[in-house]
Amino acid sequence: MIEQHSLVSSARAGRGLLRWLPGLMAAAAFGLAAPAPAQAQTTLKVVMHSDLKVFDPIWTTAYITRNHGYMVYDTLFATDEKGEIKPQMVDSWQLSDDKLTWTFKLRDGLKFHDGAPVTSDDVIASVKRWASKDAMGQKLWSFVKSADAVDATTFRFTLESPTGLMLLGLGKPSSLVPFIMPKRVAETPSSEQIKEFIGSGPFVYSQRESKPGEVTVYTKFADYKPRSEAPSALAGGKVAKADRVEWRWIPDTQTQLNALQAGEIDMIEQPPTDLIPIIEKNNKIALINFNPLGNQYTFRFNVLHKPFDNVKARQALFYAFNQEDFLKATIGNPKYYLVCKQVFICGTPFGSDKGMEDKLESNFKKARELLKEAGYDGTPVVLMQSTDLAVLTNLAPVAKSLMERAGFKVDMQSMDWQTLVARRAKKDPPAAGGWNAFLTSWVAADQLNPVGTAFYNASCDKAAFGWPCDEKAEALRDAFAREGDATRQKAIAEEAQVRLYDYPSYIHVGQYFQPVALSKAWSGFLTAPAPVFWNVAKVQ
Repeated sequence: MIEQHSLVSSARAGRGLLRWLPGLMAAAAFGLAAPAPAQAQTTLKVVMHSDLKVFDPIWTTAYITRNHGYMVYDTLFATDEKGEIKPQMVDSWQLSDDKLTWTFKLRDGLKFHDGAPVTSDDVIASVKRWASKDAMGQKLWSFVKSADAVDATTFRFTLESPTGLMLLGLGKPSSLVPFIMPKRVAETPSSEQIKEFIGSGPFVYSQRESKPGEVTVYTKFADYKPRSEAPSALAGGKVAKADRVEWRWIPDTQTQLNALQAGEIDMIEQPPTDLIPIIEKNNKIALINFNPLGNQYTFRFNVLHKPFDNVKARQALFYAFNQEDFLKATIGNPKYYLVCKQVFICGTPFGSDKGMEDKLESNFKKARELLKEAGYDGTPVVLMQSTDLAVLTNLAPVAKSLMERAGFKVDMQSMDWQTLVARRAKKDPPAAGGWNAFLTSWVAADQLNPVGTAFYNASCDKAAFGWPCDEKAEALRDAFAREGDATRQKAIAEEAQVRLYDYPSYIHVGQYFQPVALSKAWSGFLTAPAPVFWNVAKVQ
């Protein structure tokens, strides 16, 4: 069933509604039997928000790669539409009375796309790789004493001390998602990209048919065994009702819309808001708000290099920025955005204004004072701008303008999103191909608390690109992970929000709502924090 809203009602609902809590590889390349000729009866043609160039969903947090992950891989647990964690690949599990031993049993009949069974060894290797890179995974794994295979389909995690993160982590809905891969693939260090893309999910990635920069092809996995429950967001039965899904890359948004209206494609993942009025007038196209809590824009610092190695230089931008300017430049229509100073998302249990009352108001006098205290010497700030994603393109120019009014010199360097994704992983000095700052967007499901929020992780070299290093922030994340009382967790989240100004690692610059545009010739698009294509069927 498709849940359809006008963007107005969806945006309003998102403000008060908690919906979320915290193919085959080429035969010559891997020795697999060549697939039988495709007999696809239905092909879903989609334009995603970006071309797919990075295929490893653990190496990067980029959502296009996460979306690819949901096509190809499966998860042990999953988050349903109510925000509850449900079993997915897991059949049953037990927690010992002392809350130190978790034992899990896999469902029968799980297979990888190369025909091999999914085993406990595959699971353990995959979870370890994810936990070495993901913010919540790192914190969860700090509690784990050992991970052992009991037998081929039963595995056990033994803890040093109890934590409430186990199911939240294994059922994490968005970047980074703990996808399960074959052991031989999962043993690739998380600092390196995998080179083999075999999962056990409902679709098979067809490298043979895909063409970089043009089309990415997925075909239905005939041996996938879905759960018996009805689909609910990322949980339940993942039934592939389309025989084939093609991600067509069309950079120009007007060309995308023309193709959708002409029936040449079936869906646009992120239609720009200036084209939405045109889409609303077309009775053959549905606008679907599949993510009611929306998304959050963020400005990310690189703390390794001048000027943002200085705390006060970073604090200056909390005063120089205001959210309205960013949101007007990118989204435009206030029906589709929300000025929200709450770091952990408006409309959720851990949303709070504490410590943010005087921030994000473009107080340039205060910003210049802080910049002077920082001893800023005029070092240009290398600000990376993504130019090929409509939802991001106008962010950097707004940041540049506000930063210059605060006294910074800004070198804004333009590039496509995939180039930015690759460059942000570099620790080189900005003058040698590195960077100082960039802006991006996160779904709200990734920003709900200090443990799950990737950019709040301040564990130095283990943190996400930008590499913040703050013992107090990490102590608050650890306290949140150990606390079982919701009221106390709320207090810890507020402390964490206050700490974000004391030691800034990123700045949240607004909340917005993004629909998909889907031809009414298709139905079944699910409400979830990521666009997924199981359950999507051709209307008969």
